Amino acid sequence: MKKFEPAVFIPAAVLIFAGVGYAVLAGDQAETLFVHLRMMITEKAGWVYSVGVGVFLVASVFVALSDWGQIKLGPDDSEPEYGFLGWFAMLFSAGMGIGLMFFAVAEPLTHYIAAPLGDPETVEAAEQAMVLTFFHWGIHAWAVYAIVGLSLAYFAFRHNLPLTIRSALYPLIGDRIYGPIGHAVDVVAILGTLFGVATSLGYGVNQINAGLNTLFDVPISPVVQVVLIGLITALATTSVLAGLDAGIKRLSEWNLFLAIALMLFVFIAGPTLFLIGAYVQNIGDYIDQLAVLTFNVDAYGDGVWVNDWTLFYWGWWISWSPFVGMFIARISRGRTIREFIFGVLFGPTLFTFLWMTIYGNSALLQAVNGMADPILQLVRDGDTPLVLFAFLDTLPFSAITSVLAIILVTTFFVTSSDSGSLVKATLASGGSLTPPLWQRFFWAVLEGVVAAVLLLTGGLAALQSATIAAALPFTLVIFLAFVGLMRAWSMETARRAGAKSAPQLPVEGAAVPWRMRLKLMFSTPKPEDVRAWMKDAVDAAFREIVPEMEKQGLSSRVETDEEQDRIWLTIEHGEQPDFVYGIELKSYEDTAVPGSSVSQQNSRGEVFLAEGGQHYCIYGYSKTQVIRDVIRHYERHRQWIHHLVNVN
Repeated sequence: MKKFEPAVFIPAAVLIFAGVGYAVLAGDQAETLFVHLRMMITEKAGWVYSVGVGVFLVASVFVALSDWGQIKLGPDDSEPEYGFLGWFAMLFSAGMGIGLMFFAVAEPLTHYIAAPLGDPETVEAAEQAMVLTFFHWGIHAWAVYAIVGLSLAYFAFRHNLPLTIRSALYPLIGDRIYGPIGHAVDVVAILGTLFGVATSLGYGVNQINAGLNTLFDVPISPVVQVVLIGLITALATTSVLAGLDAGIKRLSEWNLFLAIALMLFVFIAGPTLFLIGAYVQNIGDYIDQLAVLTFNVDAYGDGVWVNDWTLFYWGWWISWSPFVGMFIARISRGRTIREFIFGVLFGPTLFTFLWMTIYGNSALLQAVNGMADPILQLVRDGDTPLVLFAFLDTLPFSAITSVLAIILVTTFFVTSSDSGSLVKATLASGGSLTPPLWQRFFWAVLEGVVAAVLLLTGGLAALQSATIAAALPFTLVIFLAFVGLMRAWSMETARRAGAKSAPQLPVEGAAVPWRMRLKLMFSTPKPEDVRAWMKDAVDAAFREIVPEMEKQGLSSRVETDEEQDRIWLTIEHGEQPDFVYGIELKSYEDTAVPGSSVSQQNSRGEVFLAEGGQHYCIYGYSKTQVIRDVIRHYERHRQWIHHLVNVN
């Protein structure tokens, strides 16, 4: 696997410096240009976002409930690399983090005082405000992430393609993903990731500065914010250099525990019984209005509110999808498609709904009862970063909870930055799961520098608008990726149909005598015994098959991997999938040895195919018996190709 892809790294770095330079030098002109571009796209093609996000959601649920949901993101014998808690913590922290802290109180109150339908500042407006907040932060965002992440994880872990955005297009353009088209797709993904995270970091540092101002009278100023960006970028760089397990995973879990602790405090200190009922009703209202809200583009109105809110969010989630989708793909190897989709769709969504209910409904209850005038005034004045701390000030121990909130925003800041840096380093290294340290360091530092420069020059709004506008073409990429997935899954279906319908090969003279089978069953061969057998019987069997296949016009080869103790035969089929049959040495602690209470090391020669391990051992088979087992599987492969051609 490559550790450096110059055709991606160099153009991405050059375009980033050029984009930042333009935003800095052009100033208001750049902001005007990008804002105008965003408005034009949302007004003329906003329906693409709405239809796209709606289709992604329906498609995700359909796939999860279908037979395709049983397919693993990796070989058939693979197991999840991370437990559910660590997996959930990482995907949640990367996907929503800073935004939840920034908007949990501010967005419901904004919809309350400026209701898109009906009278503002009423009970009905409060109820509608929560539905709209759920809609913007709910299952639709995670459906986008799920489709992108699923495409990447499937092709990377099941078909050994690079873990890059380009791999999702392999079923459509084939090996051209390794050329200019693939390079361009990955460059766009890096740009969207860096500028998307940088603008979100702008939200986060504004809120940290606001919290420090509330607690310690630290002035709200660009200089203070740049210093904060420097400190937090240093933490993010340390985390990303430590790696996924030691850095990002551990920090994400700690971050999740802290978020739950603060949320539980607000739940207990606030109107607890009311919040329980509100959570249930909010979900019910959300489900009831889901279809109408999904496809509402305000065709009969002026479209201003939909453009400013819903289409803004859809564009934002789509622009973030290369980053979040790729990151959750990176941590999801070994899960089934069904586990992946349901975990990604419903786990973070239900937690987000609980979070928004506890913070948003608590603030709305105060507003409805006329007890939140100072907070509402902050919303009207646009002082959004101060809203959360003003709300916490209405609860007991506000000094402590405000400090916890600052820490939580900081850790969300760090987890977004470090996971984003890891994704960019992976893209710029050709899909390496362990990109070099210097690349991780480069992207983490560059992310902080970009955020600081744009914050000082006022260019964050310009780049944010540009990022949203860039979501339009990436919507097409996601559509194409899903089409590619459908085609690949059809091949999986054909493979299984071929395996089921293939006749069994006659076994006269092929079966291992039963006494020998019984003897092998209770034997405990050592690794060197299995290696010797692989060399004498398996290698000889494979090399006897090769010339016979060449007589049939099929190119084949025998390959070995001494480090992994694997040997395999590959029979090439041109445009159709190749046939792979191999033997892998695996060792286990065997406690089922008769007459012994002590576990012994038991080595096995297990069969694996292109789709993964088959979990059965043929150690002790003769050369002829190995050949017959290969032919048995190869006949199934041929039958699968027959089904595949007919299906397509």
